[in-house]
Amino acid sequence: MKLVLLGAPGAGKGTQAEILSRTLNIPTISTGNILRAAMKNGTPVGLKAKEFVESGRLVPDDVIIGIVQERLAEPDCANGYILDGMPRTIPQAEALEQCGIEVDCALSLEVTDAVIVDRMSGRRTCKDCSSTFHIVSNPPKVAGKCDFCGGELTIRKDDAPETVQARLATYHKETEPLKDFYAARGKLVSVEGQDTVAETTDVIKKALGIE
Repeated sequence: MKLVLLGAPGAGKGTQAEILSRTLNIPTISTGNILRAAMKNGTPVGLKAKEFVESGRLVPDDVIIGIVQERLAEPDCANGYILDGMPRTIPQAEALEQCGIEVDCALSLEVTDAVIVDRMSGRRTCKDCSSTFHIVSNPPKVAGKCDFCGGELTIRKDDAPETVQARLATYHKETEPLKDFYAARGKLVSVEGQDTVAETTDVIKKALGIE
């Protein structure tokens, strides 16, 4: 199965992508994680991306497309993949199609702006492996420590309230139109975000028919 996950920043795409990845045994391709790794390592792509990410703007298409194409060419993507954070615009979606990168389904996770702002303030990200947690809905087993690698959990700059508002405005303008793009191709599946991670996962599995 080749999936695209849509939804506002903080809607829970990353968390659900990890769960679906384990369920379907296919990799999650998170452009956010790829970019954060590049920024942390100070690569040319990372430095280029950093100024955009920290101001809540979108990273240029040519940078994103190149990274994604490289990643999807790797052997673990042969049986399917989950794209999280890409495409973010209609031109990106068109560029993917032009590259021969097809998806079976675009899953849109629907969550209100007010809920997202509240959620983001409690989000914590591992500075080593980029796994995400939430102090209320998905807390780590040990406060401040990653469950998976033991790394320190931090608040990302792009989770600060003023950056979240800028990112939501960008999402509504640039990314939300993708719902119509995929609906026109008969590939859109929309689900309402639930109160807990587990409840949202159940709704998604039902919608995708993978129970």
